[in-house]
Amino acid sequence: MRATTIHGPGDIRLSEVPDPTLLEPTDAIVRVTSSCICGSDLWPYRGENPITEGATIGHECIGVVEEVGSEVRDIRVGDFVVVPFDHCDGTCVHCLAGVHSACVNLGMTTSGQGEYARVVHADGSLVRVDGVGDGGVPDPALVPSLMALSDVMPTGWHAAVAAGVKAGDTVVVVGDGAVGLCGVLAASTMGAEKVVVMSRHEPRQRIARDFGATHVVAERGKEGAAAIKEITGGIGADAVLECVGTGQAVGTAFAVARPGSTVGFVGVPHGVELPVGRMFSKNVGLAGGMAPVRRYLPDLLDLVLAGTIDPGRVFDLTLPLDEVAEGYRAMDERRAIKVLLQP
Repeated sequence: MRATTIHGPGDIRLSEVPDPTLLEPTDAIVRVTSSCICGSDLWPYRGENPITEGATIGHECIGVVEEVGSEVRDIRVGDFVVVPFDHCDGTCVHCLAGVHSACVNLGMTTSGQGEYARVVHADGSLVRVDGVGDGGVPDPALVPSLMALSDVMPTGWHAAVAAGVKAGDTVVVVGDGAVGLCGVLAASTMGAEKVVVMSRHEPRQRIARDFGATHVVAERGKEGAAAIKEITGGIGADAVLECVGTGQAVGTAFAVARPGSTVGFVGVPHGVELPVGRMFSKNVGLAGGMAPVRRYLPDLLDLVLAGTIDPGRVFDLTLPLDEVAEGYRAMDERRAIKVLLQP
């Protein structure tokens, strides 16, 4: 099959690689009908993460089930499914506690930007999309939002859940990438009264406002923190969503959090040192981590199908899989928020 591979910093190619096969009786093989590039894919692309030369890359996809293992009972060949990037059995002690991303038998999508993907624990992981069109194929207008459910929308939602967002809150979102924008949408959907997005890019600001942001702060560092204090009457935010993962972003998140609040963090940490002294003296907590996508997927799918949320708006560039390298360049150069790929 054709799949995206990484060969070094900045070196993305579409290559011929072996088709995935059923390795366990709980596996499924999904024919990918849409995939995308994640902001976290840019860490290895920029040389910030170790790279195995020639490895496939990409962990977000939706598609049609082509094969299932002998022990798969709930998912059938021909089902149209959303594939969570982190696979789980749904039965271990951590899954039962709602932390599916820490499943004792955790698996990951490894060839999402390709033509086929193997999913371990098909019954525990895959979510069928019913009644979306003839033959189970979704309306093209629905595809971007279904695609967002594979990672970014549940990740933004997880940040809001971890931060304890509730109706009437003032919420600050640090980061204006796809996850941050989905965090804005999550906080607004949960009933936050004020949602402040920290963003310096006008196209992202527009989407944030459409998603429910009431304020935009373009400043960074101390100036950004001062702007937040002014918006909140000197109090700070009731909840903060950290959706970047850099030291500066984490520092800003704690600087704008009110005493007794929680920072929900979902940005993959790079070069982060926690301000433990501030956390202690202000009683500011930290919660979050890798999103347990399967925990949130059914409810978020219902919201998408009902037209209540439209997270697919974070996709502002669609390319054929043949042009995946250009998709990486566009996101790296911030010419695109998030790139949708069509095989």
